[in-house]
Amino acid sequence: MKKVMLIIILLLILMPIKIESININSECFILMDSDSGRILTGKNIHRQRLIASITKIMTAVIAIESNKMNDLVKIDETILKSYGSNIYIEINEIMSLRDLIYGLMLKSGNDAAMMIAHHLSGSEEEFAKLMNNKAKELGMNNTIFRNPHGLDEETENYSTAYDIALLTKYAMTLDEYRKIVGTKKHYVKTNYKTYEWVNKNQLLFSYKYTTGGKNGYTERANRTLVTTASKDNLNLIVVTLNESEHWGVHKYLHDYGFANYKNYKIISKNNFRLVDEYFYKDKLFVKNDYYYPLKEKEKDSVYTKAKIIKFNNYDDHTKVGEIEIYLNDEKIHTQNVYVRKIKRKWNIFRWLINLFI
Repeated sequence: MKKVMLIIILLLILMPIKIESININSECFILMDSDSGRILTGKNIHRQRLIASITKIMTAVIAIESNKMNDLVKIDETILKSYGSNIYIEINEIMSLRDLIYGLMLKSGNDAAMMIAHHLSGSEEEFAKLMNNKAKELGMNNTIFRNPHGLDEETENYSTAYDIALLTKYAMTLDEYRKIVGTKKHYVKTNYKTYEWVNKNQLLFSYKYTTGGKNGYTERANRTLVTTASKDNLNLIVVTLNESEHWGVHKYLHDYGFANYKNYKIISKNNFRLVDEYFYKDKLFVKNDYYYPLKEKEKDSVYTKAKIIKFNNYDDHTKVGEIEIYLNDEKIHTQNVYVRKIKRKWNIFRWLINLFI
């Protein structure tokens, strides 16, 4: 037997769901909160454009998730097709897959991208299938990958500011990715020579809150850039497509986010309590905190609702409902609610009373 309770209003907080517009000349840009995915501002966020070397974010993700980071890769004739930005590896040189990813992300090595693709999939075409499958999994609905590097004279990669922000949001959950893109300088010694790679991400050296990112450029795509930054528990992503003054624009957008938003804890796993828990004598709980970025004037206008189901028989950690967070009439987050059985000491008098009632 079960009984569905009426909606319980748990707490209040709220804001309108819209993309705030600020004056940026970029053709396409987005400022996104990396944890919640809230879009803080943007312009033409779903417009498809050539993306140049920010393609390599996906290449790095596929390589990291291959679980072959320690593979030793023997460089072959694949690199002879590479042009533009390279790390200048040589045929018969041996380098770990991990170091190729460092060369890919710090120095934007097109030769590194080609070798990664051929080592893991046998060809750029097969590797692009992995990239597109991952894009579909992440909800990058306006993205198409045809190569692992972003060069666009023979094949072309198209995406949007929003999709690249989604990709970066996911990538930043990977420990290896965060470590690599946050590295300012990396040394590599192979059977041929020693490399010293300095990260091309200028904001790592000039903007103290920067945690990573990737730049790109082709004549057709113009300058593309992704950067991430963190301050006071607020983690931001900026993506610009076709923006020549990209470093300054990114710093401006990160500063805007940090100045206008604060990460508020909407749900606390350590202090979770519903207004009415009479369905259960045992404790209801959630497994994770939930934060959301808000402006000061918005913090008193968010509300949440809890929908709880009564089970007469249940196990410890049984899911008994959900808590939903709303912004006006838009649901932005749903989190499961569980019940934790409280161990009670056996009491013969309580047992006798329960026996006759």
